[in-house]
Amino acid sequence: MVQEVLINNDDYYVPDANQLVTEDDTPVDNFASEKQQRLLVGSLYSSLQPQTFLAAANVGIYHTDGQPAIVPDVFLSLDVQVPQNWWEKQNRCYMVWRFGKPPEVVLEIVSNKEGDELGKKLQIYEQMRVSYYIVYDPNQQLGEKVLRVYELRGTRYFETSEIWLEQVGLGVTLWEGGFEGRQDHWLRWCYQDGNVLSTGDERASQSEQRASQSEQRASQAEQRNQLLAERLRAMGVDPDTL
Repeated sequence: MVQEVLINNDDYYVPDANQLVTEDDTPVDNFASEKQQRLLVGSLYSSLQPQTFLAAANVGIYHTDGQPAIVPDVFLSLDVQVPQNWWEKQNRCYMVWRFGKPPEVVLEIVSNKEGDELGKKLQIYEQMRVSYYIVYDPNQQLGEKVLRVYELRGTRYFETSEIWLEQVGLGVTLWEGGFEGRQDHWLRWCYQDGNVLSTGDERASQSEQRASQSEQRASQAEQRNQLLAERLRAMGVDPDTL
């Protein structure tokens, strides 16, 4: 339990960051969850720049004085960014009182039945007033639903079938394909038209494809010009005089 030690900061009190556990170096994840987390966070940074936001995986969120941090698999907070000196104790994790608000989205990836994603964690995120809570259960540990989306309405969460998160201007979707050499089913961010946010590798591949297509079109145009020139010469016309 975090000690209730406060420091004076002009007109209000904030918990003393030196008393908070910002990291404990405990490995907790499996290969599948770690890769899924990287896909979700990486695609945001590849596709949403220069928009200001903070997205992270397995970073603690301190929300209430005297309570331990909760560590979502992924979170997204809009219009904030990590302070320049992120090695300072008070900047190492997400402290709601420093950023001025909770994240807009938290996401949990279910690996087993021990996480209590539909119980205690849901209650904590609801009390934090996180706009959207997403539970991704690829192995259906918690029931038949692979994806659950909860939206905060007033002070309570309501499960919704809507995968477009209106307040953040993003959606989530289930997608089948390859990521970092692994063909599988993945949870991905998407635009309102359903197209997924690209990773850095996907954007690079798309750029290479466009460059290759442009070269092919240029080569085909050159071949057509050469063929036309040969036909004109066969007709006794010098194409260089035209």
